[in-house]
Amino acid sequence: MNKPIYTTSQSWFEVSRKNILHNVDVIRKKIGPRVKIAAVIKANAYGHGYNEIASILEMEDIYFLAVHSFEEALYLKDREFTPRILVVGYTPFDQLKEAVEHKIHFTVYNLETLKRLKAVKAANQARVHLKLETGTNRQGIDEKDLPKFLDILKNADNIQLIGASTHFANIEDTTDHSYAAQQLQRYEKMVAAIEKAGFRIRLKHTASSAASLLFAKTHFDMIRFGISLYGLWPSKETYLSYRLSGGENDLLKPALTWKTKISQIKNVPRDSFIGYGCTYRTTANSKIAILPIGYFDGYDRKLSNLAYVLVKGQRAPVRGRICMDIIMIDVTDIPGVKIEDEVVLLGKQGREEITAEQMASWAGTINYEIVSRINPLLPRKIV
Repeated sequence: MNKPIYTTSQSWFEVSRKNILHNVDVIRKKIGPRVKIAAVIKANAYGHGYNEIASILEMEDIYFLAVHSFEEALYLKDREFTPRILVVGYTPFDQLKEAVEHKIHFTVYNLETLKRLKAVKAANQARVHLKLETGTNRQGIDEKDLPKFLDILKNADNIQLIGASTHFANIEDTTDHSYAAQQLQRYEKMVAAIEKAGFRIRLKHTASSAASLLFAKTHFDMIRFGISLYGLWPSKETYLSYRLSGGENDLLKPALTWKTKISQIKNVPRDSFIGYGCTYRTTANSKIAILPIGYFDGYDRKLSNLAYVLVKGQRAPVRGRICMDIIMIDVTDIPGVKIEDEVVLLGKQGREEITAEQMASWAGTINYEIVSRINPLLPRKIV
């Protein structure tokens, strides 16, 4: 058997089983026992690892594992995890028959998809969830086109309508949720039209993590629990809205810690340049440590000369540009540092902590991107 390219010797991730289960317990208490949970593990479980998260959730009360693509669904299906699998993204025409055969639930918002499903010959019925357009204007069925979809469903015995969903545009980005309220009204109007046409919708689902935490009226039959499953807030505005409504402070617990080891230590004289482009120049004699990871691993190049890492529980600033496979850090003022000392890039060490939100602030992005862009080749282990 071929060994994996990456081992735990240079850079690895620790995923806290306890914290993942804590976050599941938090949301279960928020939504109550009746509402089902679709655990969103697309994008390699937001960087935390498909296998790791799915195995942690295996014995939990999870109704769906939600992914973006059929390839992700098939990967999980091959590993025989217990929860059903829901594809929330696009399923190409040439994958429809196989999706039906594997009993995978998938999201439909193109009329042509339904037409092709009607022609699929398989032992199983196609299990579909209609995605309703309510104001995000990404994927979704416009209200004026809904009757055409329902006409096909009425005459397709091999297609089973399971759910109706939508997605909020800015429930995470503001403390003014009036637009989300308008979307919810549009959703309810379209659902009423579906039911009036004689269809029973088993699973109505609109709520992302933010909606799940903030608005009980969005829960319906099921929520889609994504970013907050991993202990991360969808946004500062979501956190603020939650706190203003009387919510507790330490609700969620981040589950991911990113670690590496020091591969070299150099004594660098004053007035020396560090790294490509000579973007950093020492102002005193310095001790520079080399880390064997870089932007290939997912440590954003925009963190150059901005970020810090943790060594012996203390902050060590990044010096110079982030390289493809190497980072340079300043450990001048941290005594006793030696080769192969453990370094934390994301997470806690001692009393210090680097959060995904902090890294996102340095890089000018959001915490979703920080964790989901981490190289999937890097090993993850459950702790």
